Amino acid sequence: MIGALVVAFGLLTIPLPGPGWLTVIAGLVVLATEFTWAERLLAFTRRQVKRWTGWVGSRPMWVRIALTVLTAAFVCGVVEVVLHLTGVPSWVPGWVPLWR
Repeated sequence: MIGALVVAFGLLTIPLPGPGWLTVIAGLVVLATEFTWAERLLAFTRRQVKRWTGWVGSRPMWVRIALTVLTAAFVCGVVEVVLHLTGVPSWVPGWVPLWR
């Protein structure tokens, strides 16, 4: 039950800044202690992460920089949309240039 809750929380937080995918993988680790399907899914996930990191590592520096910039732009866009939809929290200082 705990593993399923951790995976569900991780899936909900994937588009937000933070450890969304890491949380999903942690939930799979918990589920893999009891279920073989979760163990297979975790092994598949590990293989895909190794493939991705190997692919990125073998690219020229400009491709890695471009991927970093695109990822940062996506995260900034998600943060702005979330702040626009939910409003700026009251604990954010007034000097921060966000929607008020």
